[in-house]
Amino acid sequence: MSATLKLTREGVGMELRRGTFDIVVDGERVGSIEWHESIEAPVEPGRHTLQVRKGRYSSSNLTFDVVDGQVADFRCHGAMMWPRYVVSLAVPAMAISLRGE
Repeated sequence: MSATLKLTREGVGMELRRGTFDIVVDGERVGSIEWHESIEAPVEPGRHTLQVRKGRYSSSNLTFDVVDGQVADFRCHGAMMWPRYVVSLAVPAMAISLRGE
């Protein structure tokens, strides 16, 4: 049996970092996600690292644990405020927010 990673891309207001985001689990690309979209991907039970990327821009790495049959639910969005957007030009890991539900 396997577990499921569910990722939803949405936020409040206008997203300044737009386009398709790549979804990376344990260093491997497992899919992509557009604005106002949700995806589900199977993952093996255990500890994993999740990151969302767009070119050189990314979220921080987020570590999560799942067991058989469990759904790990996360939300992401691009920079939504001008100060964070400007900082992300110098610090690419600030460009995309990623959080668990």
